[in-house]
Amino acid sequence: MASQSQGIQQLLQDEKQAAKKVSEANKRKNQRLKQAKEAQAEIEQYSLQREEFKAKEAAALGSHGSYSSEVEKETQERVTILQNYFEQNRDEVLDNLCV
Repeated sequence: MASQSQGIQQLLQDEKQAAKKVSEANKRKNQRLKQAKEAQAEIEQYSLQREEFKAKEAAALGSHGSYSSEVEKETQERVTILQNYFEQNRDEVLDNLCV
């Protein structure tokens, strides 16, 4: 009977230890969830700040960007025209040089 009583006592102690470990694990889990929520809030705040910055940057550089694309377009058109002139006049110039 005494050994049976000791076995029951041991089971109760083990059950208390298991409950304590589960409780500690739940506390750690809740702490990690809280940290994750805080991190998510920080990420969202950073994203909003980044979007605001991009909007301000686009507003400040918007006209500059369009000028840049216009200059690029004009440059490409001029290069195309010069290439056409070259193709048209190449044979004539080579003939004049060889004579």
